Amino acid sequence: MQSPLVIVGAGLGGLRAAERLRAAGWEGAIVIYGTEPHLPYNRPPLSKEALATGISHERLAYRRRPAIEDVQWRLEQTVESVDLDEHAVTLEDGTRQAYVGLVAATGVRPRRLPLDAPLEWRQTLRTIDDGIALRERLTEGGRLVLIGAGFVGSEVAATARGHGCDVHVVDPLPEPMTRAIGEMVGGELRRRHESHGVTFHLGRSVAAIEGDTAPRTVHLDDGQQLTADIVVEAVGSIPNVEWLDGNGLDLTNGVACDEWLRPLRADAPIPDVAAVGDIVRYVNPRFGGPPHRVEHWAMPTETAKPAAFALMAHLTGQPIDEEPFAPLPTFWSDQYDIRLQSFGLPELGLDDVRVLEGDLSDETAVGYHRDGQLVGVLMLGLSLRMKHYRTLLLEQLP
Repeated sequence: MQSPLVIVGAGLGGLRAAERLRAAGWEGAIVIYGTEPHLPYNRPPLSKEALATGISHERLAYRRRPAIEDVQWRLEQTVESVDLDEHAVTLEDGTRQAYVGLVAATGVRPRRLPLDAPLEWRQTLRTIDDGIALRERLTEGGRLVLIGAGFVGSEVAATARGHGCDVHVVDPLPEPMTRAIGEMVGGELRRRHESHGVTFHLGRSVAAIEGDTAPRTVHLDDGQQLTADIVVEAVGSIPNVEWLDGNGLDLTNGVACDEWLRPLRADAPIPDVAAVGDIVRYVNPRFGGPPHRVEHWAMPTETAKPAAFALMAHLTGQPIDEEPFAPLPTFWSDQYDIRLQSFGLPELGLDDVRVLEGDLSDETAVGYHRDGQLVGVLMLGLSLRMKHYRTLLLEQLP
């Protein structure tokens, strides 16, 4: 009996990989392992509308297509390791599962700060269970300290203000979301948050958190003390790739892959393995330069297609007839009545940021340039102009 095709990761990446493999012609068994008890669900609303109105798996679950009705979902089962030469994964309980093909779709987990304070005092926001726990605590007059002013921190700050919380945000960088969108646009978003009552402590870090059975005081590195009922830690993420260790892969910041998302070992792709979603690090031909890892919501769906084609080419003994993977990354963020929409990789052009249209204090389109070439566009509002700027960016990229 033929071994199944195994997908490790039961999130959006695993779901889309299964769908794409069926669409590409795979008729054999597919087994998907996931650490959480839930079938795939939509994560971005956990810091936005779902956190504001209520969180449940029923509301956030993705629809599963009929083509994958026979997929075996092995939930609450963690893959501990893999032997790529023996073509088998080993579960946490020691069970070994052989595979004919493997998809790595394990996503990321929240980064934690090395603070001398219990982890349960510092909530993270990655899973439905995280969201439910936080939603119950966002009440009128609650005192929330957010560690991290990135996208998740900024979105939670906006949602918490809508619940009437007193919100303080701490970040060592000079403006919110500096690494992703630069200081100019970050400063404008800070101004908008401050107009809604958020207090920022920028250029500062958390030195300690004190309390009895729960957090009470957050101490900053400059001696300031912030009173807190709730502390949320939103300081980035770590790729879940430890289970791939010991196989000669480059696991520095995700999994180094070739242009068809096959992990590289000694610069050679492993043909019966593919990676999808947040853990993939690859060279995008549109932008060149060193490999990038992109965590945007669309990446699991976009990476699933080339990964499935590459795997099917190997399994059927056919050449890969697809173009190399060259997406145009996109992300969005909702904060108050602000819709941020971005195309490309703005982080590559933070040294040359220009307003392309509108006014920064109102609705605007901002361009990010590398060596004079447009590499990213970020829009605040201007929803009717999104198609124009997406097309403009595609025309200017190789």
